[in-house]
Parts: sequence; C-alpha cells; structure tokens
Amino acid sequence: MTDFAYKPTLTGDLVELRPLVEDDYPALQVAMDDPEVVRFTGSRGEIGEEAARKWYRTRGEQTDRLDLAIVDQVSGAVVGEAVLNEWSPQDESCNFRILIGPAGQGRGLGTEATRLIVGYGIEELGLHRIELGVYAFNPRAQRAYEKAGFVTEGVRRHALRWDGEWVDEIVMSVLAADWKALRSGA
Repeated sequence: MTDFAYKPTLTGDLVELRPLVEDDYPALQVAMDDPEVVRFTGSRGEIGEEAARKWYRTRGEQTDRLDLAIVDQVSGAVVGEAVLNEWSPQDESCNFRILIGPAGQGRGLGTEATRLIVGYGIEELGLHRIELGVYAFNPRAQRAYEKAGFVTEGVRRHALRWDGEWVDEIVMSVLAADWKALRSGA
C-alpha cells in the first residue's frame, strides 16, 4: 500500500476527477453555499475565504488523503469534490466523502465520480475498505453509493440535530471483494 502523495486525474464518460487547486475555490464555494448541500452534508459554519483558499492550495501536499475536483465533461465546470480521507494504513482503509453542487446534480455525475475514486482506491492504492456516512434525509446519495458497491452496515441513531430534529446517519462501506464482484458482474 502506498500513500496518497500521487494525485491522479481519473476520467469517465461524465466527469473528470483531477487534483484540487486554489482556483477551484469559487466554484466549490457556490456548491457549499447551496442550502440543500449544506443540509445533506450537515455543514455548520464558514471558515472564510482566505482559510478556504489556503486549504485548497495545500491539498496537493497531503500524503494521507486524496482531494479531487469533480469536473463536468460537458461544461468543463467544477461541480464538486470527491475525497478519500481518514486513512488508516495498518487497516488498509479510509473514509469517502463527496460534495456535488446544484450544477452537477441529477445527471449521474456523483455516481460516476464515486465509482472512479472507489476504483482507484481499491485497484490502484490497494485499499481493503472504504467507508462513509450518509444522513437519512439524503436517500438520493444513498442510492448512488449502493450503485458504486457500498453496503449498509448500520445506523448511528440521532447522529445529527438539524432544524430541531434528530437525524440518523447511515454507515456504509465497500470492501475490495465487493468492488471486484461488482466489476465482474457477479
């Protein structure tokens, strides 16, 4: 297993995933300001433009995570980000998260981006397990994850309080064996 120092460009039919750069900030800020995106990610606060730009500027230096911009192949616009983080080398596992702004929703871009980065993590990096959490009020994302081979493992009950209501977090994962079975059509 290698680290995440190499930042690939992954190309699909609908999206290209490429290393994040500081110039991606404006497009990603539009996505992060969308009320539906804020709700689905459970985001609570702003970090400010300078801190966010510094964050994006330093993504290429990280050896323990992979942050990729999601670029719509039709428009050429950055519509989100796909991330492998919380890497555990000894367990050959990491976390996955994705953010898709309004310009990239409802067209299969998130599903393809998920498949591309999961395939890279398992086939190229040698990960055994990739996990994620999705809030119960986001069934569209849960379906996209299932299409990419993720399986529901359990529920973190009342993991988020949103607008005065408790929301469960669904814990999902894909194992290397699950991915290989999905790829082979088994």
